Amino acid sequence: MSDLLLARRAALAGATVGLRHFAALAELPRELKSDGSVVTEADRAVEAAIRQVLGDARPEDAVLGEEAGQTGGGSRRWIVDPIDGTALFVDGDDRWLVLVALEEAGEIVVGVAVVPAQRKVWWAQRGCGAFEAEISGAGLTGGRRISASRPDRNGLAGSRLGVIPTDAELSPAERDLIAPLSAVATTAPWSIHAALLVARGELDLTVQVRGQVWDYAATSLIVEEAGGCFSGLDGQPRPTPGPALFARDTDLHASALQILKAPTTPPRLPRAS
Repeated sequence: MSDLLLARRAALAGATVGLRHFAALAELPRELKSDGSVVTEADRAVEAAIRQVLGDARPEDAVLGEEAGQTGGGSRRWIVDPIDGTALFVDGDDRWLVLVALEEAGEIVVGVAVVPAQRKVWWAQRGCGAFEAEISGAGLTGGRRISASRPDRNGLAGSRLGVIPTDAELSPAERDLIAPLSAVATTAPWSIHAALLVARGELDLTVQVRGQVWDYAATSLIVEEAGGCFSGLDGQPRPTPGPALFARDTDLHASALQILKAPTTPPRLPRAS
């Protein structure tokens, strides 16, 4: 089985487990991690299901998961976010995802994103484009290639911006972070993870104000293989902890990155002696 097919199988196995817990939210206890974020038994059960599929097929590979950390070693590492958007999950919001990616020698080469409650899946393999499909029974239907580009391209001022997480979850510092960009772009709601809407060409930009490697590994590759661009706000093109920027093309990415990194207040000059 190819790495891409394995990643899809693992993500869909996790999605099945996640949906069972999602259907019984009233009985699902919530806990808080040390960083204050929510975690549930569903997060751990989904990650365990994904690890089982990956371990059975590629026992020699390392696996990094949000809940259980890293196991194994070597140049190949699977990166798993069992429930991306746990806060959405526990609120009964259908926008949560299951994310699985493969990193080889420090480069993301496979990425899969499943939105289980919406019965949708996206995937990409380095150099092979990005695709989406619907989940139907035990299989996928309507598979199609997606593109981040659109014919009526506008500059930064005419761009459509998605912000993750939702506005209610943003801290004052995070609002300040995106303020220079949201002042010139039109902030738009998102019914599916906003980075995936960039990959589809339905949004021009997405800023994710916080995240870890597992939050970005799959979605960054999907956007890039759709013709878009990804980096941290420091310009680092590989997924790293911190805020990140997705854009439909390199020019828009550069413009948005410049305005996000620009000082919001003029520097204080020294007093004349």
